[in-house]
Amino acid sequence: MGTRQSYKFTRTETAGAIQKLCGIKNVVLDNATVEAGLAVLAAGADFADGVIVYEGRWLGGETFVSFDKKAVAVVAKQGMKTQLLG
Repeated sequence: MGTRQSYKFTRTETAGAIQKLCGIKNVVLDNATVEAGLAVLAAGADFADGVIVYEGRWLGGETFVSFDKKAVAVVAKQGMKTQLLG
């Protein structure tokens, strides 16, 4: 179970909290990575999955590999090659 589910946050609450954090002047972050995480969150998977996909692509990865069926389905819909383990 992911952190979002553990704390019973909705996707909207999670996205809102991340967006608020992004708006703090002394917080430094990689905007493209955060946007990728938010896009995957909005599509139905976890924020972290979007971050992993974005960073993996940036590092030259061609396939997203996970045990998470939902994450694999969401990432595949975004056009990336995926592999479900398990």
